[in-house]
Amino acid sequence: MRPSLLALSTFAATVSATGLALTQATTTLKPRATVCNGHAELCDRSFGSVSFVGAHNSYAIGVNNAAVNQGQSVMQQLNDGIRMLQMQAHNENGVIRLCHSLCQGLLDGGSLEDYLKIVKQWMDANPNEVLSLLIVNIDNVPATAYDPIFKSVGLDTMSFAPPSSPIPASGWPTLGSMIDSGKRLVTFLDNAADLTAVPYLIDEFTNIWETEFNVLDPAFDCNVNRTKGDPATQMYLINHFLDTLLFGQPIPFIAKLNDTNAASGPGSLGAHVDTCVADHGRPPNFMLVDFYEFGGGSVFQVAATINGVTYNPSTPIAKPLPTDAVLTTTGGTGGSVTAPTAKTSTGSAPSQFTSFSANQFYAILAALLSIFIGPLTLL
Repeated sequence: MRPSLLALSTFAATVSATGLALTQATTTLKPRATVCNGHAELCDRSFGSVSFVGAHNSYAIGVNNAAVNQGQSVMQQLNDGIRMLQMQAHNENGVIRLCHSLCQGLLDGGSLEDYLKIVKQWMDANPNEVLSLLIVNIDNVPATAYDPIFKSVGLDTMSFAPPSSPIPASGWPTLGSMIDSGKRLVTFLDNAADLTAVPYLIDEFTNIWETEFNVLDPAFDCNVNRTKGDPATQMYLINHFLDTLLFGQPIPFIAKLNDTNAASGPGSLGAHVDTCVADHGRPPNFMLVDFYEFGGGSVFQVAATINGVTYNPSTPIAKPLPTDAVLTTTGGTGGSVTAPTAKTSTGSAPSQFTSFSANQFYAILAALLSIFIGPLTLL
């Protein structure tokens, strides 16, 4: 019996509709991430079980300035492998700016909005990367003041918003799922977080504990220094940057950077991690360092070893720029201030001296005058 024309027409329409639905489903389904933060092995690992290298005061960039902590641009930091950007935010006449203790006279790293535009540009170009921001909210700016800035640059839609907080280290989603969802920016505020008002700005110290900062002893310990939660279940961050004193105030110990950032040896990042593993039974989640490029990638090698992956960058990381180690006051009043140049990436110490202008020196002195009002917060 031959099928009726009506039956054939109905069948054809059904096949056509089914094909259209399958086509639409195929075009709307997003492929699952197969490489996460550079490694396929990390896609199924939770955010709370991966170790990331962070840039301490990532915005404080430059040379010949005692207030800087990094020598490379934010874009270069990210391209080289930094996956936590730490910053110190201040309220300057209603504008959130990134400054080192004082915006006037010491170091002004520009507005948070301009900084986040760079972050957004990098994230758009690197869709398989999970990145963290850590904002030291030094002036206790409410979370609602940060929200319009994130929205203005489009980072709010890329930000992970936890269903609740705190989250134990074992409770975070996998890197793969964060990338698949598009929610791959994790932002912590050290105070004033309010998940009800701004769901993607996460309180740091109920989720992360930290070791001591402004360390002068190269034998870094792994004691719990700051927390508002249970260190046994929280993620944790080690402040692995060695300081020396200038007029009684801590500044980066440039001459020791190759040793401090090394993968092994006394005072090294690798040795610090070993201490932490011995003390807490697990490695740190975040490792904040100064001038990460000293050591030629050794800080990233440490992270790769922890994560059980191979560190094999496609291009060499940036080389250290000429940076001064310790300020001295041999220039005299109204003259210049000289400092011996830091060790190069090969470990040698050049003998030439670099001069600081009087203006640079007096800017530092002006900042130090705040000691008479209150101590500087050199986080």
